[in-house]
Amino acid sequence: MSSRAVLAAQAALASVDLSDYDPTQSKLMDERCILVDEEDNAIGAMDKKTCHLMENINKGLLHRAFSVFLFRPSDGKLLLQQRATEKITFPDMWTNTCCSHPLDDFEEEKVEKDQLGVRSAASRKLEHELGIPLEQVPVDQFQYLTRILYLAPSDGMWGEHEGIAIRSDHLLRVTYVFSLAIVDYILFFTGDVDVNANHNEIRDHKYVSKEELQAMFNDPTQSFTPWFKLIARDFLFGWWDELLNRKDSEGKVVAKSLKDVADGAKVFKMT
Repeated sequence: MSSRAVLAAQAALASVDLSDYDPTQSKLMDERCILVDEEDNAIGAMDKKTCHLMENINKGLLHRAFSVFLFRPSDGKLLLQQRATEKITFPDMWTNTCCSHPLDDFEEEKVEKDQLGVRSAASRKLEHELGIPLEQVPVDQFQYLTRILYLAPSDGMWGEHEGIAIRSDHLLRVTYVFSLAIVDYILFFTGDVDVNANHNEIRDHKYVSKEELQAMFNDPTQSFTPWFKLIARDFLFGWWDELLNRKDSEGKVVAKSLKDVADGAKVFKMT
C-alpha cells in the first residue's frame, strides 16, 4: 500500500462512527497492528479500525495476525470459542481457541525471530479472552506451523486481510459467500488450562473432538468464522490426526511433536 493510500485510509476514518458499538470493543480498535508487505516484512503500524475497514483492505492494507489451536493433552480435544455478540467483526461465530494480532504497542510483540512476537501476543490474548493464566501458556510452548493469507469480509464495512504464506505445496482455491482467502500465523498448543472467559470477548466455549467439530460444521444452525472453516478443511484435520498419532509415552498429545509437519519459511501469495 502506498503512503498516499495510507493517508487516504486514515482520512476516511473521520466518517466512521463507532458509537453504536460496544464501548469496550470500540476502544480496542485503537490498538495498533503491525503493517506488512506481501513478503511479511514489517512496514509500519496502524490502528485496528483502519486495518479492518473493507475500503482499506481493498486498497491492499495488510497486517499480521495469529490463530491459536489449543488441545487438551489427555484426549486431544480442541478448545473452541464462540465470539461475543459485542464483537465488531464476526460476532456470535464459533472459531478456534483464539484469533488476534501482535501489536506495535508492545516491543516484545514486534520481535520476529522464532515468531517470538506472535507467541507473546498469543499468550497475552489467551489471558485476555479466556482468562487463562499466563503461566499456563508459556511463550516457548507454542508450536508454530505456517502462515496463511486470507481476505474475509464480514459485512459491507469490516473485514480481515492479514498475512501471509502457506506451505509451498498447497494452493487453496475456494468460493464462499464471503469472497475470501486465508491468513494467519498458525500456532498449536497443548496443555491443561483454567478457563475464566471474558464475556465481552467470548459468548461460549467448549472442547470438541475432530468428529464433534465435523458434526458442528454440518449443522446448519451453527455459524463459523470463514478463516476457521478454511483452515479446518485444508489443514487442521490432517495436523490433528498427526497430533493424535504422535502421542508421548504417557499417551498424551504434544504440540511440539508437530515441528516438522509444515514449512512456515516460504511466503505464498494466494490468488
